[in-house]
Amino acid sequence: MADPETADLTPDAVPATGFDHTLGIEHISVTGDEVVLRLPIEVHLLQPYGIVHGGVWATAVESAASIGAGAWLRSQHEGSVVGVSNHTDFLRAVRDGVVTVRATPIHRGRLQQLWLVEVRDEDERLVARGQVRLQNLEAADRLGRSSSR
Repeated sequence: MADPETADLTPDAVPATGFDHTLGIEHISVTGDEVVLRLPIEVHLLQPYGIVHGGVWATAVESAASIGAGAWLRSQHEGSVVGVSNHTDFLRAVRDGVVTVRATPIHRGRLQQLWLVEVRDEDERLVARGQVRLQNLEAADRLGRSSSR
């Protein structure tokens, strides 16, 4: 088994793709022990009242936890993770600037992981906080496919 302390991935190893790319999430550092993301606040992330949409915070929390959990699991053996619960609290309104998203593990077990994620603004104020529970899987290639395939 690989040591999770040395299983570092460069941000280029896990590029922002899909929804993360659409939102503008940037990967700053990625390891199995901590993930740091950066998100510039742009107009397409705002809800009608001019503040960041709560779904953006939930997405950033889920992404950071999933990336970290996946990196840790791969350092232990082959496998994938899938989020099974995301509880994100919205604590402070944000209209502009850049936020930093930091994920750290609370528990990493054989079957599941639990990660804590904090979103902070440029003044280090906590703007959102979440916990994501993830299921460890041997493979994820069958997820989201109909049983008739």
